[in-house]
Amino acid sequence: MKTTLTRALLASALALPLVATASDFSPYVDAKGGISRPTDFRTHFVHLGSWAVLDEKSAARGLHDVYTEKASAEAYRKTGKFPDGATLVKEIRKLETGAMTTGDPVVWGSDTAVWFVMVKDAKGRFASHPQWGDGWGWAMFKADAPATNVAASYDADCKACHIPAAKTDRVFIQGYPTLAPN
Repeated sequence: MKTTLTRALLASALALPLVATASDFSPYVDAKGGISRPTDFRTHFVHLGSWAVLDEKSAARGLHDVYTEKASAEAYRKTGKFPDGATLVKEIRKLETGAMTTGDPVVWGSDTAVWFVMVKDAKGRFASHPQWGDGWGWAMFKADAPATNVAASYDADCKACHIPAAKTDRVFIQGYPTLAPN
């Protein structure tokens, strides 16, 4: 009797549909829409490209390196779109300059200043969350507190910079040669 009951409970449990959670589409998003910074992006993601902002008056001054998951880059090359759950990490590093045998001056990125993280949400899971908008989740992490998302909202912290990239899903793809079809 006990075995029959156990089998019946197991069979009915297996027949229930699974409820999707935020982590089912991204390991960097919790059930409430909170975004965490991938800590392994330099070794487990692919490098999409780099930007250098040299303007000394710009808050974005620095070397901008951008990364995504290998599968997300492959999907983009096939479809021209980022898949649901794709994660983009932009690491902005401070600029250093100096003379080297390759030239004078040479500019390179040094210490990390900030990370920006975007997570593609094609289904609008967090429509009422302030850090989600235009099909993406948006986060900002400063070097002095790399585990704390300090972005107040998409509208306040991210939208203005990404408006010019509206036609390319808010991503400045022209700087990412890795996304070009093979």
